[in-house]
Amino acid sequence: MLAFAVLLPLLLCATGEAAFAFTDGLLPNGNFEYGPKPSQMKGTVVIGRYSVPKWEISGFVEYIESGHKQGDMLLVVPEGAFAVRLGNEASIKQRVNVVKGMYYSLTFSAARTCAQEEKLNVSVAPDSGVLPMQTLYSSNGWDSYAWAFQADYPVVEVVIHNPGVEEDPACGPLIDSIALKALYPPRPTNKNLLKNGDFEEGPYLFPNTSWGVLIPPNIEDDHSPLPGWMVESLKAVKYIDSDHFAVPGGKRAVELVAGKESAIAQVARTIPGKVYTLTFAVGDASNSCKGSMVVEAFAGRDTVKVPYESKGTGGFKRAILRFTAVTTRTRVMFLSTFYTMRSDDFSSLCGPVIDDIKLLSVRRP
Repeated sequence: MLAFAVLLPLLLCATGEAAFAFTDGLLPNGNFEYGPKPSQMKGTVVIGRYSVPKWEISGFVEYIESGHKQGDMLLVVPEGAFAVRLGNEASIKQRVNVVKGMYYSLTFSAARTCAQEEKLNVSVAPDSGVLPMQTLYSSNGWDSYAWAFQADYPVVEVVIHNPGVEEDPACGPLIDSIALKALYPPRPTNKNLLKNGDFEEGPYLFPNTSWGVLIPPNIEDDHSPLPGWMVESLKAVKYIDSDHFAVPGGKRAVELVAGKESAIAQVARTIPGKVYTLTFAVGDASNSCKGSMVVEAFAGRDTVKVPYESKGTGGFKRAILRFTAVTTRTRVMFLSTFYTMRSDDFSSLCGPVIDDIKLLSVRRP
């Protein structure tokens, strides 16, 4: 494990801001609790490129306090007391010292305000991705998102940009709690031909939030925040932790929150003609996600449907798919057959939890 505990200020004369050495967790002032001076604001609008401490801003950026009213709408901040709102073509950015060639995952919280088709462009050059925010997965109006990149340079610039062109320039997403985490891609072993089958390696999870982190489809992110796995679907999957949810094993798991539009996959090396077993756990996250669930597992040409009757209070069952490999590379995929909503909140999508996925060859007697 590399140590990044010491901050190494690097003066960048071109911007007047410093780049900070990276350590897992919030970026400097990543929760925006340190705000502009009163002289640097006009109402809620921030005036001046460097008025938000540790950040460089451009365009129409507002500094919003929790409980701020916009017409009949009450704006809620997920953590702490403050967040920023990005208007049309507005952006925030920060420079960070990283290890060249290493993979990182960015986690941040965002909420729609008055526009219905908001989206965010997240970039760390040369990587970038557009994350749509049409689907809300939590009833509180907030979701946390993960997005991964590979560092091509020792100093990178993290940029979150609103490409919107709404009539009201203030109709942009609220942003809060921006964190970074180094990813250490696991390898297959003689105990599991799949990488990261227990999902222990993944994006940063905020310790004080209880809604997990959405991992976007791979069409929106070239580098998965969930090492070893690809989100091969139109919708995100949710990364959850044992501190806030029921998890079959270890501290992390994946919740398939959008039916067949929420699928994860991995390609494993196999030997044609050899028999393999795919074992995994199916359960619920103890988040009031009740009812009949079915997880479909695929391995090459073979498939199995695993029913699970959820009481919404936690629990899981084991399942197995035995198959004979027909190629040197076998695609393993999981999805949820049904859409499910939380029984205590019919506006929140939920679904079955999968965990502890193992692929092993079978020795013939």
